[in-house]
Amino acid sequence: MKKIEEIINKTAQDKMDFNIGLQLLLDEYSFDEVFKTLQFYIFNSIPNKTDYNSNTYKRAINTIPLKPTYTPIVILKNYPTKVAFNKLASLPENENKKVIVSLLWIFKITDTERRSRECKNGCGHFWHES
Repeated sequence: MKKIEEIINKTAQDKMDFNIGLQLLLDEYSFDEVFKTLQFYIFNSIPNKTDYNSNTYKRAINTIPLKPTYTPIVILKNYPTKVAFNKLASLPENENKKVIVSLLWIFKITDTERRSRECKNGCGHFWHES
């Protein structure tokens, strides 16, 4: 597992404080690398692969620890998941931190739900062992 993946998974699993994990990602990796890794993780953690929408995903968006009027959250709430991610990727650089906060939070919530449902009796996902 790459270091970036370890930071993301430890943050999602509450083995690392959210703000510490966030800061490490922002300080040590490019926006594109963090964005692509989180996008991959989120899409894999959402059970509905038809439209990548679920109650857990919606709840995650609604609980992102940022103002609900911030551009990334408005985009996530108002567009289908794949369209929203394309729009997030093309936002101006001054939105990068808000995008990463949003995606890291979404993954934290969706992966926690997956671990409590699908993986509670063991799953073989090596990243759940980090």
